[in-house]
Amino acid sequence: GVPVIRDAANLVMEAARSGRRVVRAVTGDPGLDGNAAAEMLACANEGIPFEVVPGVATAVGVPAYAGVPLRGDKGADVRFVDAKHASARCWAEVGAGEGSVVVVSATLETVAAAAAELVSAGRKPETPLTVTVGGTTTRQRTWTATLGTIAQVFKQGKVLPSPEGSRPVIAVVGEQGAATRREELAWFESKPLFGWRVLVPRTKEQAASLSDQLRSYGAVPHEVPTIAVEPPRTPQQMERAVKGLVTGRYEWIAFTSVNAVKAVREKFEEYGLDARAFAGIKVAAVGEQTAAALVEFGVKPDLVPSGEQSAAGLLEDWPPYDPVFDPIDRVFLPRADIATETLVAGLIELGWEVDDVTAYRTVRASPPPADTREAIKGGGFDAVLFTSSSTVRNLVGIAGKPHNVTVIACIGPATAKTAEEHGLRVDVLSPEPSVGKLAEALAAYGEARREAAKEAGEAVARPSERRPGARRRRTT
Repeated sequence: GVPVIRDAANLVMEAARSGRRVVRAVTGDPGLDGNAAAEMLACANEGIPFEVVPGVATAVGVPAYAGVPLRGDKGADVRFVDAKHASARCWAEVGAGEGSVVVVSATLETVAAAAAELVSAGRKPETPLTVTVGGTTTRQRTWTATLGTIAQVFKQGKVLPSPEGSRPVIAVVGEQGAATRREELAWFESKPLFGWRVLVPRTKEQAASLSDQLRSYGAVPHEVPTIAVEPPRTPQQMERAVKGLVTGRYEWIAFTSVNAVKAVREKFEEYGLDARAFAGIKVAAVGEQTAAALVEFGVKPDLVPSGEQSAAGLLEDWPPYDPVFDPIDRVFLPRADIATETLVAGLIELGWEVDDVTAYRTVRASPPPADTREAIKGGGFDAVLFTSSSTVRNLVGIAGKPHNVTVIACIGPATAKTAEEHGLRVDVLSPEPSVGKLAEALAAYGEARREAAKEAGEAVARPSERRPGARRRRTT
């Protein structure tokens, strides 16, 4: 109502008068929003400068995400109708244009009635129709039918309105808009992990790039920290080692994790140092994430394992100490409080002296919220990505064992073995020990699953929809 518009305009102007920059977001295009027009006028009257950024109207954006082109090369007329406000005369006008495409904004409760109105106005019952709910979100779903069959399609599919009330839908009517080739054009809903809730049990800092990659496959990543990182109980050893870096005590420094890079970087900042302190020191890194963290710090690693990204892989490529070429025989190994005997023993065998220093402590994180724990144990997640044996142990320890419908993806054989020891069935194994390849492998699994369902003539369902009690689905 008017008071609401006036209140919003007053808020905008009040903030603008106090010198703030105000962003007023609206649904769709501001040119189609009555409230926005009133606020713009109020600003103009007060002499407050404003800019308008055009958007995309829902009635245009949703069909684009559903793979439903509104206009083909023949350039058919496109008409837009809001079912909530459409009069009998309006239905008669849009129904009369046989070759035009009609885009109807409706709800699940009113879309069948809107289809009946168009038939009454003269459209043929066999005219193609698509109905999209949750458009542009990972809950998007599109049904293809005709004006005469949409009510029956909803009934057979047990498509129920959501408990929260009316769900907005966009229906596209016409030969061009609801083309039979929608399956080929449905670029969004056909993403390999579309709508999958994927659990990423990692530390927050390390999960960002993995979560971004999962989103590109259509998934909804849910990050659960399983490890908390804390400073060492006795920081003096670490302080001595960092000072030794500057004074030329070391020939090599080896980073086995992102957290080791972070710990050394924090010490550098504490002493006013930067990446120049690594001048003349050879730097080794295990894993692509660790190498990336070093590059971000301004340090390009001299050695990254060519094979397995582990202590063993690093030792395979590590050069033996040569007194002729190596003026210093010492290696600085900043690490977690978890022992690294394999790496230390291997370096000593190659003739190196090792300063094995605790740079940080890893402790089990606090349990996630109750609803997350329930989703893990109850099958609410479609997949879980395990990037190390410790993430398996810690997740099960703080949140319980994932439900048997959840797809388990592991970064390598050692992680898979730990998962199996905890009674989990491993469905996906990364071909390489890389988080990027692990996400790719899960996407390939999702794609194969989707294709198998389509070949069998079944509806494509997410793993979590297979659990008991999830068969009779609402549209949420």
